[in-house]
Amino acid sequence: MSATSWISRKVAYLFPLDRKGLLVMDAAGSLQTPAGSGGGATAGPASERPTRERLAASRRHREEAMSPRMLRLVLDELKATIDPRISEVEGGRRAQVLIERYAGATVARRRDMWLLMSEMFTADPDKVKSAQAKFAAAVGTPDEAAAEVQYRRATVSPRRRLLQRFSVLPEGIRFLVDLRAEMQPYLKKDRRLQALDVEMEYMFSTWFDVGFLELQRISWDSPASLVEKLIKYEAVHDIRSWADVKNRLDSDRRCYGFFHPRLPGEPLIFVEVALIDHMADSITPLLDEQAAASDLGKATTAIFYSISNTQNGLRGVSFGDSLIKRVVETLSAEFPRLRHFATLSPIPGLRSWLTQNAARMLELTPEKERAELGRAVGFEPPSAAHVLQALDKAESLEARPVLRRWLLHCAAHYLGRELVEGKPADPVARFHLGNGARVERLNWMGDPSPKGIKQSFGLMVNYLYDLKRLDRQRDQLAEGKIAVAPSIEDMQF
Repeated sequence: MSATSWISRKVAYLFPLDRKGLLVMDAAGSLQTPAGSGGGATAGPASERPTRERLAASRRHREEAMSPRMLRLVLDELKATIDPRISEVEGGRRAQVLIERYAGATVARRRDMWLLMSEMFTADPDKVKSAQAKFAAAVGTPDEAAAEVQYRRATVSPRRRLLQRFSVLPEGIRFLVDLRAEMQPYLKKDRRLQALDVEMEYMFSTWFDVGFLELQRISWDSPASLVEKLIKYEAVHDIRSWADVKNRLDSDRRCYGFFHPRLPGEPLIFVEVALIDHMADSITPLLDEQAAASDLGKATTAIFYSISNTQNGLRGVSFGDSLIKRVVETLSAEFPRLRHFATLSPIPGLRSWLTQNAARMLELTPEKERAELGRAVGFEPPSAAHVLQALDKAESLEARPVLRRWLLHCAAHYLGRELVEGKPADPVARFHLGNGARVERLNWMGDPSPKGIKQSFGLMVNYLYDLKRLDRQRDQLAEGKIAVAPSIEDMQF
């Protein structure tokens, strides 16, 4: 039986087909969903039947995307894709047709497929329990290694084999990355999907190991399609025009990305670098399209001013540490005069954190400074509400040094002492400090854009990558202490 006839016979229940085996489309060219099928954009109600109960049922509840019969048929075909009795070629054909059918499915029906992959392809619990007992009994004996191998094999789920079946296809990696990205918004409200998500993260960590990634420079001479992706994926400072992107790719700039051979022309992460003769304290001149290019002969400092991940489906797979190291090595070889490697980074969590912790920060503020702060905002003693209201008037902060100083103290405390589950509270700080950098300097009105004001009252921060101290500072962070420059230490409460 051919792959097409096989899938048409069974998986036609996943998506509506006409008599010729083609997807049923409406007048607008969209996939037609049978009345009452629940195949709309909604991913599912807040309360619903467990998947196993649906599989054992005879009738579909009104809000469910697939009927029990359809669900069972799709499960059978997913299992048939990894049937050990078929060849790799036939398994690949079946997986290919499943990908094509999935592309035409509604979100609700895709979600049913995710649930099947997550819940119905688990390791055999009896085999796991038996292998675990044998391994425990063999510890310390000559049979320990063999028992460990058997235990590891028992814990490998059929789900992994299913993912591998998809991955070998030419577009299989792209399919899986997009599938996981689409699934992300539903993970918090449906824990049943977590098994599939974690399995995919584990597999991606192997498939996207940095040893398989290629560092490429992105320049104005790169293919237009690649430059367009740079514009699309820029997540830190929005690219406003072609003149803007050309400025970021000028002679005194460098842009590098990591690429995977199975996703050609698609950067997984990219970094934008400015080569200048000082540590930048404001993003404005770096983004000034009219500014003349810097003299590369005088450049002593590489400023990493934007790092953007492009694939939401690769969340949890870390590239940043390796990317920065590779870029530093590349720049050092091209420009031997470079001595300093630092970032000019946003502080995206500052405003929301301070909104919740202003009262605590006021308690930590010395009494004399608190009294000065009260006089500055017009209320003594000042409350959290009074101070936050005054901070909202960004245009007046320059002329109110007391309020400005207090905000800098709070920012230094936030970046240098606030930990959540042992990691820096700010997401950007978590990335750079986790790579071994240190908090070097706070920059007043480093980003006066509406986005910068909204996120961090306009503040930006430099993280310094001292190549001789990266390992030591990473170890220091693991012990719960954040590496900061003396000036930042002095600013903390």
